Order: sequence, then C-alpha cells, then structure tokens
Amino acid sequence: MKKTDKNPEKKKSKKLKSRKTTFSIGYLFLFLVVLYVIQIFMSPKANEIPYSLFRDYLSEGNIVDCSIGERVIRGHFKDSSSDKDLPIAFVTVPVHDPKLVDVLKSQNVQFKGEIENTFFKSMIVWWIFPFAIIALAWFFISKKIGGMGAPFMSFGKAKIKLYAEQDVKKMTFADVAGCDEAKEELKEVIDFLKFPQKFQKLGAKIPKGVLLIGPPGTGKTLLAKAVAGESGVPFFSISGSDFVEMFVGMGAARVRDMFEQAKQKAPCIVFIDELDSVGRQRGAGLGGGHDEREQTLNQLLAEMDGFSSQKGVIIIAATNRPDVLDSALLRPGRFDRQVTVDRPDLLGREAILKVHVKDVKVSPNGDLKVIAKRTPGFSGADLANVINEAALLAARRDKNFVEMGELEEAIERVVAGPERKSRVISDEEKSIVAYHESGHTLVAALLPHSDPVHKVSIIARGAAALGYTLQLPTEDKYLTRESEILNTLCVLLAGRAAEDVIFNELSTGSQNDLERATKLTRNFVCKFGMSSVLGPQTFGRQQGNVFLGHDLVQEKEYSEKTAIEIDEEVTKIIKESYNKSKTLIEENRHKLERLAKKLEEVEVLEGYQILELLDIKEEKRKDDGEKDDAIKEEIIS
Repeated sequence: MKKTDKNPEKKKSKKLKSRKTTFSIGYLFLFLVVLYVIQIFMSPKANEIPYSLFRDYLSEGNIVDCSIGERVIRGHFKDSSSDKDLPIAFVTVPVHDPKLVDVLKSQNVQFKGEIENTFFKSMIVWWIFPFAIIALAWFFISKKIGGMGAPFMSFGKAKIKLYAEQDVKKMTFADVAGCDEAKEELKEVIDFLKFPQKFQKLGAKIPKGVLLIGPPGTGKTLLAKAVAGESGVPFFSISGSDFVEMFVGMGAARVRDMFEQAKQKAPCIVFIDELDSVGRQRGAGLGGGHDEREQTLNQLLAEMDGFSSQKGVIIIAATNRPDVLDSALLRPGRFDRQVTVDRPDLLGREAILKVHVKDVKVSPNGDLKVIAKRTPGFSGADLANVINEAALLAARRDKNFVEMGELEEAIERVVAGPERKSRVISDEEKSIVAYHESGHTLVAALLPHSDPVHKVSIIARGAAALGYTLQLPTEDKYLTRESEILNTLCVLLAGRAAEDVIFNELSTGSQNDLERATKLTRNFVCKFGMSSVLGPQTFGRQQGNVFLGHDLVQEKEYSEKTAIEIDEEVTKIIKESYNKSKTLIEENRHKLERLAKKLEEVEVLEGYQILELLDIKEEKRKDDGEKDDAIKEEIIS
C-alpha cells in the first residue's frame, strides 16, 4: 500500500528552502567567476625577457631593482624608448651565474632574495582580500536596506510583523471604548477562529475580509490591536504603503510572500493599515493601468478570492477613504463585511475618557460626564489628547491632581490652540476684537435655536485667531433644522455687524466668518434643497477624482440661468441674515456695550457670566422660538 505524505506543507517548505539555497549558491558562484575574470584581465602584466637581455640591461645600468628567487627573477628596468624613464616590470628565468651578485653591487642595483610562495600570495591578494571587502560592504548595505542580517536583494519579502502574546503588551476589547457595534462584529470573527465547529455545523462561512471604515482617530488601529490581544491565533500586521516600491513587480511579490507566510500559520489574522494607499481604483493613474500600484492591487485581489485563494487567512483592513477604493475590493468574497467606526456619542465619549484617565490622577471634582458633554464631535484620539493636555497643564502648575479647570482648558487648547498671551495688541485693536466677539455672543444668546455660548475670549489663540466665541450644543445632533442653519448664519455675521454698528467701519477680522457663512449658505441652497425660490433639488454633483486623492471636482450640470439664480439666492440669504443680526444688535446696543467693556476688562467670560450681563434666562430663549420662526420666514420668503 502506497504511503501518503502526512505533512505536504512541511515538504513544500523544505523544497522552498532548498530552492532558495540553490539560488544563493548560484549567485555566489557567478560572483567568484566574475572576480576571477577581473583578476585575469586587470592584474598587471610583466614583460618576460631572456636572461641574456637581462644581463645587457644590467651592464648598461638600466635595471632599477630586482628580486632573485629560486625559479624566477623579477624587477624593474627603465624604458629608454619613452621620454620619461618609467620603471617597467620584467621577469626572467635565472641560470647558474656566480658573478651576478657582484655585477648587481657594481651597478648599485637594489636586490633581495625571495622565497617562492606565489600561490598563497595570489590567493590573499586577488581572492580573499577583495572577497572580504565586498562581503563587508554587502553586510552594511543589507543592514541599511532590510535590517540586521537581511539579504541584499530581499526586496520581494513582505515587511509583515508577526505579533505573539509575549512580544507586545496584551490589549483587549476592555481597553477599547465608544465603538460597541464594531467590537461585536470583530468578536464574531474571533469566535469563528477559536470555535469554528459552532459555525460550520450550520453551514455558515466566515467573512474573508473585514474593512474598518471611519474618520481619522476613531480607533480603527486600536481595534485591530485588541483583536490581536483577544484572539488566540497568530496576528500579522503590515501597512499598505509597505507594498508599493519603485521597483516594478516588488509590490505583487510582497503580497504573494505575505499570504505565503500567513498560510503557514493559518488560521490567522492579517491586518492591513491604510488600505487606500494600495487599493485605489484602477485605471485612474498615469501608467495606463499597468503601473506598480495596480499590479499590487491585482495580486491582492487574486490572493483574497481567486483560483488560489487562501483558506483560514482572515484579512482586517482599515481606511478613512472608502470612496477611493476599487469596487472589486468591496464585493462579497473579499471584504464581505464593512464595519463603520464613527465618532463616539455622549456615552461613548464618557467611556473613552474613563479608559484614558486610568493612568492619570484626576481629582474628585473632575466630572468626566461634563467633559463628555462639552466635547461633541471629538474622536477618540481628540479625547486622549484632551486628557494628556490636562495632565501636562497640571504638571506645569505643580499640582498633585488634574482638576476640572485643567480639563476645560485642555478642551480649548485642542479646539482653538494654545493661548498666546505674549501677543501685544493696541487698545484700539483690542476694542475692535471685544466688540466683534461680543456681537457673536449677543446674537447667539438672543436667538433661541442657536447653541448656547460656553465661553468668549479676546486672548489670542493658535496661529491667527485674535479671539473666539465657543458654542457647545447641549446634546448630540444628527440632523440640523432649517431654522438652526439660518440662526448659525446670523451668529457668523454678527461680529461684522457689531463692528459696522459701533465703529461705522469694517476690519479684516471677519474673513473666516465670511468664508464659513458663504459655504454654509451654498450648501443650504445647492446641497440641502432648502431654498424656497429654487425648490427641493440639488445643484452640482461632487465627483471625487481618484488620482488627485482628496481634491474634489465640482461637475456643473445646470444652465447659466440657474447659476445666476443660485448666486442671487445665496446673496439674498446672506444679506437678510446680516440685516437680521444688525437689527438685533442695534436694538440691544446697550447690552453689547456692557458685554464688550467687561470683556476688555477681564478678557475671558464664562457662559453663566454672559447670561447675567445680558440679563437673559434660558427659559426666555426657548419662549422666543415662535418669534424667531416668524423672522426666519421673512428671510427666506
């Protein structure tokens, strides 16, 4: 009975190692042959002359020096045919000549005896020494390119890292907060790797690939590290940019090598970070569809779900640009499951803050729930930065604990940048900034559908901001109403309106406000379809240019007449919002002046101080909602 090979993978790996050894020995043999040829053609040649001619040269005084051996006499003589008396090497076979030494002395020729050992001398000079120099250069170049001991030409090897429990600090899902849905999806993958029979008995097939999608800083890579800690299987990690090289074909070779390594450890998980660097849509480059990146992508597609697809290798990839990925990557059979890792909500932010304060000494008055409410739209990385900035501030102030003041100031540092108290401005500019920020604050406090003002400051922050008004929503919002957009426009234009009312002159401080107001109004008309004149339709389709990456090209799909109507509607809404802000400021000018003078005096005002100065209660802001809706109808009518 014929015996079957119980371990074909082991046999295949041995064959692969033997092939690599033969490949290396072949190149070494070729190198030695080249070195031998170089020795033959580039070694210096000596003129072979008869002994009688040697004696004639010696008698004429043309011998410079010589070395007398048992079998050969070597030396140099002067070239009389040349203008310059250059020594020319010669060699001759000696004969029995007892008078040779006396003649050499009489001609003052330097001579010496030589022990014949030409074989070992030539081996050292022309073989061992050059080989040692090249081997040393090989060692340093391979160290520079591929790390200690890496072969010089190992470009086709994937730079994939295998993480074991003893290699890295174990991270679990308990260390990841704010993305419970994503954790559930990944737990299912881990359960399949640990207990495959539970799924296989029902005929279920595990997804071959899981794609983590979300904005930067939301914890995609952190989730992958948690999978490495939770799973009891080998975990490979590689970045998408590690595949693409300047050498054609290296990316595809690295993909093959990656799957070859992963298959030997199957079942296992392979994590590819920044997938968009290698998985962009094909046909968008300048290489006519045959550039290096597209060859790499084609190989990745074939390995994930082709005739030679791998079994037991699960791919987890992360990207924040799913819009530029090739459609073949996203089809079932490759990345079957797409998991969205979005910015956390209120409960998620509080959970993330609790994770990051484990190693930070926070005082009992540090209420993380309040900090979570004041950080809407923050990602996990932003929240980690807030905690770290607060700890740095507390250490700078020689405190034993991080208090609430440091936590709130850290939020402002993340949002607006660090304070620049060293920037000195004149009293006139300080007054303009105070009235400008007071205009924003006053209108935001008067309008019922706008976010409440948390803090206003005229201390310079960041690169260009001379002051800022910080508005924070009371709760997470996923929809924005029409009245809220129009009130936001009024608040953005209120700073310019305050300068116009008080100084009868405008400054350049409203540049950023005008940019934001114009963009918001165009979205109001063209994207949200909220214009009563143009009706419920959108104008201009935004099409991502894959080759240009982040840039977006606006495709115009409407007539010139419609474009004029859009411009007129945008101008009308901005002017109406500006006039509304100006009217509110003129009607409450005494409150504006009171707020601005106090702001010039103390430079920073908190939310409760603003309401006291303006004599406005939150209940009154809510009751004014109906009146504000009537004004809104006037603006858009």
